[in-house]
Amino acid sequence: MSGSGKKTKGRQKIEMKKIENEEDRLITFSKRRSGIYKKASELATLCGCEVAFMVFSPAGKPFSFGHPSIESVANRFLNQNPPPNDNTHPLVEAHRKIRINQLSQYLNELLSQLDAEKEKAKMLDLLTHGKQTHGWWEAPTDQLNQQELEKQYSNYEELLSNLYGKINEKSAVATSSLVAPTDPAQFTDTFTTIANEEVPASFPPGYNHGGQQF
Repeated sequence: MSGSGKKTKGRQKIEMKKIENEEDRLITFSKRRSGIYKKASELATLCGCEVAFMVFSPAGKPFSFGHPSIESVANRFLNQNPPPNDNTHPLVEAHRKIRINQLSQYLNELLSQLDAEKEKAKMLDLLTHGKQTHGWWEAPTDQLNQQELEKQYSNYEELLSNLYGKINEKSAVATSSLVAPTDPAQFTDTFTTIANEEVPASFPPGYNHGGQQF
């Protein structure tokens, strides 16, 4: 049935061309280099073979890997035979190979951790430098160091101070709008009018103008 065929494209093949973005190119180099280290170490451990390779980063920094060492593999490749004065005891050589394997595995773990930290640093840089629409208050605090946490705390204090200032300002405006404006001249005119008017005398019953009882 033609309608039952697979409709999804599946896993897309990465186009083999130079990565234009420098930062992405360095990250890709670091990841691929770690993969080469891991594969070479597995090949030497599983098959007991001697492996060596060297690669230069886009910045021109050399990286190399060798088992048992890049010098011995290079000498064997160039001379097509072992060094003539190689009198290393087999037990010593076996112990050295085991130690090299352990160091190779440790190196692979460190490289993996380094790649993970680089990814975290890249994400944090996007958050803290405004390359995304998120604000500084949305930065993951569990990934910030002591200095960055202190900066965040200072930002929050400044924000709260500004908010309190705005709240007090608006509260003062709202309160003043509820009270009628007072003009001192209004009270002066009222007192003057009352003083100039003739107010009829009023005495308690049984008393005259002189205050004498009659």
